[in-house]
Amino acid sequence: MTIASPLQIAPALANHFYLARQPILNRSQRLVAYELLFRNADTDHADVTDDAAATATVIAHASELGMGQVVGDQMAFVNVDKVGLMSDFIRFLPNDKVILEILETVPATPEVIERVRELKQAGFRFALDDVVAKSEDVSKLQPMMDVIKVDIHQMQPERLTALAGSMRKSGQKLLAEKVETVEEFQQCMDLGFEYFQGYYFARPVILSGKKITPSQMSILHLLNLLGSDAEQHEIERSVKHDPLITLNLLRLVNTPAVGARFRINSVGHALIVLGRRQLQRWLQILLYVRTGQKPEFDSPLLQMATTRGKTLELMVERLRPGQRTSADIGFTVGVMSLMDTLFSVKMDEILDSVNVLDEVRGALLARHGDYGRMLKLVEHIERLEEDGEPALLGRMLQDMKLSPAELYAIQVAAFDWVNDYTSGVH
Repeated sequence: MTIASPLQIAPALANHFYLARQPILNRSQRLVAYELLFRNADTDHADVTDDAAATATVIAHASELGMGQVVGDQMAFVNVDKVGLMSDFIRFLPNDKVILEILETVPATPEVIERVRELKQAGFRFALDDVVAKSEDVSKLQPMMDVIKVDIHQMQPERLTALAGSMRKSGQKLLAEKVETVEEFQQCMDLGFEYFQGYYFARPVILSGKKITPSQMSILHLLNLLGSDAEQHEIERSVKHDPLITLNLLRLVNTPAVGARFRINSVGHALIVLGRRQLQRWLQILLYVRTGQKPEFDSPLLQMATTRGKTLELMVERLRPGQRTSADIGFTVGVMSLMDTLFSVKMDEILDSVNVLDEVRGALLARHGDYGRMLKLVEHIERLEEDGEPALLGRMLQDMKLSPAELYAIQVAAFDWVNDYTSGVH
């Protein structure tokens, strides 16, 4: 099979596909990988897995941008159909960054089995996708797999227990996909699954009587001060009252990401170097850090919230050039959109404890206004595999006057910013 260079394909194909990144978590609920999903922007159906163009697109973009720009330090799961598996262009992917995910439509022919062996010898790792039963094809491919992905959607507990038991092999990891609830996650934990994929970690579980922690309240208070244009000495005094904020602030300003020429040891100096805009942004991100710990940037909730924030900021910059305040509001909406999940408190209660603009409140509570529409778009992309419809996504983009190529460029720029930020403040 002859195929053009990925560097030649990528710009053209970016106009015809949507990109979604789905987090994959380990048993400690830390981020270990992303599955990269591409969906056709030109048709009303989402299933492009029978077309080599899907794999070609992933490879084209990964080759043009560098896989690290899309997934950072994590691994990437990349879908491959039979055509993609057998094609030479598969070798454009870095074998140390990807796990090739063999789709359930790929038959275990002698030709396919030999190709998998060949690629494994070349250093590639493999996952078997959407396993719902131990078929003959599954039995033939399983010995060569590193990860077995079990689709638990609508699977009865007894059947899942039996399937997990029959699929567990030494040296292979079980991954539960389409995990939608905490109860499903716990069941899969009990069955020995190592990895988990689904929206369960971002779904708010509201606890009656739950209170925001004192340290988080301190951050919300500081955000209120910044929002009301408080005096610098008042902000400095508030920072000094919380040892965790002080420690993390000094750690932040003494990293390459900030670029200070000399070591900074005072809160006052740190606030001047950072500036109010960056301080506000950093405080919003710090809310997602566990009390008393260094920032954990493999937290899937922190990664998702930060990526949402930057994506909305870049959308506003594209749609309202030169309106920096509006772009900052977009960042705030994106980051705050997961705080009900973070705090296990209803969003309206959170907003009662922090002074936000009416348009931020409307976006977060009811997805109203321009910011609400942008947030809804980002949420739709995140769920593209489960319940997302590319046709609906296309209409949403048309309403916002964005093209798929512009959306893709915004997404990659947001991923890159989050990767740079997290690597700079580790």
